[in-house]
Parts: sequence; C-alpha cells; structure tokens
Amino acid sequence: MYLKVTKYIAFVLLAAGLCAQSCSKSFTDLTPQGSITDANYWKTESDAIFAANGLYQHFSYDNMFGRGLFWFINASDDMVTGRTDAGSAAVRNFTATGNENRINSMYRIFYQIIQRANTIIHKVPAMQINESIKRRVLGEAYFMRGYAYFYLAQYYGDQRAGVPIVTEENMLETSFVRPPHVRENFLQIEKDLLAAADLLPLLTTYDANDLGRANKDAAYAYLAKTNIQWARYDNARWAEVVKYCDMVTNSGSGRKLIDTDRPEEDFASVFYIANNYSSEYIFSVVSNKVNGCILPAVVFENTGYGLYNGWGYFHPSLELYNSFEAGDARKKATILEFNDSYTLFGEERRYYSANSQTGFQFKKYMEPFRYPIAQHLNPIGDYPTSDLNVPLVRYADILLMKAEASIMLGQSGDMEINLVRNRAGLPALQGATLADLKRERRSEFAAEYTDRHSDLVRWGDAQAAYARPATGRQHANKTDPTSSYTIVEVWSGRRFDPSVHHVWPIPPPDLSNSGIAQNNGW
Repeated sequence: MYLKVTKYIAFVLLAAGLCAQSCSKSFTDLTPQGSITDANYWKTESDAIFAANGLYQHFSYDNMFGRGLFWFINASDDMVTGRTDAGSAAVRNFTATGNENRINSMYRIFYQIIQRANTIIHKVPAMQINESIKRRVLGEAYFMRGYAYFYLAQYYGDQRAGVPIVTEENMLETSFVRPPHVRENFLQIEKDLLAAADLLPLLTTYDANDLGRANKDAAYAYLAKTNIQWARYDNARWAEVVKYCDMVTNSGSGRKLIDTDRPEEDFASVFYIANNYSSEYIFSVVSNKVNGCILPAVVFENTGYGLYNGWGYFHPSLELYNSFEAGDARKKATILEFNDSYTLFGEERRYYSANSQTGFQFKKYMEPFRYPIAQHLNPIGDYPTSDLNVPLVRYADILLMKAEASIMLGQSGDMEINLVRNRAGLPALQGATLADLKRERRSEFAAEYTDRHSDLVRWGDAQAAYARPATGRQHANKTDPTSSYTIVEVWSGRRFDPSVHHVWPIPPPDLSNSGIAQNNGW
C-alpha cells in the first residue's frame, strides 16, 4: 500500500492531551491510545509525516468509503438495496432518523479528520524540520480539512444552517454552533483548499511511496466541486467552477482521459489496478489487500457463488441500464447482465445471479475478482478488501463539471462533453444542453462517489425521479444465464420532499452531545 499508513493507527494521531481534553465529543473521539504525548511528540520530520498519515486512516473504515457514504448514493434511481436491511431501506426511503448504524458514524469521523488537521496546522509551523516536508504536511492538513468540510456541507448543510466550523483557532472550545447558512462552510472550504493548493506539490513529483497523498490537482478539483454545490445559492460561482477545472487541466501534471481509441477497453481500464494512478487520477480512496476498501466486494454477488465472500448490497436498476445510449461502451463496463461473458477467478463464465434483485450487478470495480484470489484480494474472505483504489475524483469529472458550468453561463460545453463521449465510442454533440450533460454524468459516474443522488438534488430533479418505482428483470431460472425474464417492480416510488430531504439527518448522539439543532424535518 502506498502512503505507508498501516502502522499509525495506535496513535489515533493527535494523542496530544490537547485534543482529548478540549474538543466536544460531538465532533471528535480522539481519546489518546498508547503513551505518546505533546511533551515527547512534534519533534522530528518523522513525527510530522506520521501525523499527516493519520489524515488518511478513514480510507480503511467500512463505514466511510467502504460502504457508509454509499448508502446516500444508494438513494438515487441508479440502484436498489440488494438485501433485506431495515436501516439501509430507511435511508433509501428518506425515513431515517440518523441513528441507523449504516449512517451514524460518518459525521463524527469527518470531524475527527478535521481535528487531526487542526492539530497539525497548530503544531507543525513551529517545528524545526525540512521546509519542503513542512509545506507538504501542512498542505495535506489544509486539504483534508477542506475535503472533510466539503462532504459535511454537501450532506448536512443548506440555506437554513451550515455545519459547525472548528479550526485551529477555536478547537479548544467545548461547544460550537451551526452557522446560519452553508455558504459559511463553503467560504471555509475555499480558504483551506486555496492554502492547500499553494502548499502541495503536483502528483507527478511524488515517488511511489507517496502516491495517494493529497496533491495540488486534488485541491483545485475539490474547489471546483465545492463551487458546483455553492452555485445552488449563488450563480456567480459557475465561473469559479470553470476557473478551477482549468487549473487542473493546466497545472502541468498532464491530467487527461485514458483514451487510446479503443472504446470497449478504455473506460473499463480506468478501474484497473494498474491504473490506480493513471493520467485520469485526481484523488482516490487508497486501498490494499489487507487493510483496504471493501466497496468492490460490497457490490459483488452475495456469498460469491461459494467461491469468495461478496455482500451483494447494491444492484443496478433497469432504469440505469436503459439510460445508456446505443453504442455507449460504458454500459458493458458498468453493468453485468445475465449471459454476459466475464472472467471470475481466472475462469471464463456467463453471468447469472441467484441474489440480484434486478438481474444485474455492477461490474465497474470487479477487476480484482478476475484473477486468482491471492493476487489482488484479501485471502481472508470475511474482510474482502482489494488493492483497487476507489476513485473520488477523476479527470472526467473535471471535464463534465466545466461543461456544466459553461452551459449554465450560456457558453458551449461541447468540447469537454465530446472528449468524454469520444472515449465511450459515441458521436460528438453540437450545442449540448443541460439535459445532455445530465445524461452524460449519469452514464460516466454510475456507482461512483461522484454521487448521482447529490446531482439530482442540486438539479432539482430528485422529487420527480424518486416518485417513479425502480424496476428490474425477474429471471425464470436465476441460475441459468440464458433464462427468460419478466420486468418487475423491485422498489416502490418514494416520497422525496425537496424542502427536507435535500440534506441528511445528523446523528442524534452528535446533536445531544453538542447541543446543535437537527436539520429541519428529520
């Protein structure tokens, strides 16, 4: 695993009594582990690097990018919950309370990341260490604080209230308030990410051991993502989206799509282990076989045909399947349907599923399952991690964010949309509309943390989309790849109230510990 972050867990970073004794438990849970204290830490270059490594610890948490945040994406019309599970059903049906164990830890963990970043920002400037290391570590801290606030603001903040802002300046306080508008969070995110962009190097300057760390392009990318959310409240932000997308493109790091004029292979190869750090890479969840991200196994067939553990939680809807244009190479790379040929553990087979609710499986993350188990998967099937990184931002998102912003500004987004379409084997568009852009994002980012649900919410399309039921294929013989099927409703239409459900409930324990108010309506 890159980053060398597998042995810092005992520190829980910030063992400094500073954090443990001064921070509201609604935001952090940083009780020191081990004997490291302020008195004997923050002395050496290794101390600073070790602290920065802790900012990435959540990459291996099942309830973060393993599947936790995916329960929010699962609310979209692209998929259904693949197993009977009351908590995840409540999330998808917008009846959750925030107490559900599926979603009750992410809010707290993001604040843990923030508090770890705060302590680095507080401690590292005074350290007598190599200046380039100091700049990078501080850049990582500013980046990860802005990154954490981005997700908190997207999921929990709106025009009625943002999320509490905790920085190095007020982290010793014992209570915090919600700002009156989420724009206050956006301003903080912007400030942090600009500081990060100034301090961080380009990805292309990292050696192999440091790939996966925050980098300059990632800071610009999250500035673009922040502004696209901000534009819901301020149209002037569309120009900022264009600006920061261009800064990624022109940074000098050579970010570009994987496109070798082989549509049937190019898009699929984005999700190959060999391309964890390809030209399309911006920022990903770094994973490995022992202590990595379980998302690929979460979407794999439940019980894995008796060959390896799969959890089968997220199944593509027929609506997603039908949304792809004819000839779009992304369809086969994204979804397995009955009788599709694919490779599983070194053997060619035809897809079928006794468990899929819809008759489909997501294929996008299945490359680790193509080889003998020990090659890319944890041999301990009860913890089915792999060494495939799971992308959070890739260059296609930069192109399509710029295209959307350009269209919203009354300009052409054709060039950027057509770069993405060309890679998929589709003809170029002229005068692409917002409807074209929406379809392109759905086809490009299905089952990714780019988040179809968040897109539908910010476009104002969620209410109509979720009122329609989700459908799938019911095969007569679920173990026969050639079996006939009928179309069935697999999930009833849902009531989405755009005045309530555009944000998620803050977990009640965090509310009671901090004294802040719940999002209205939840």
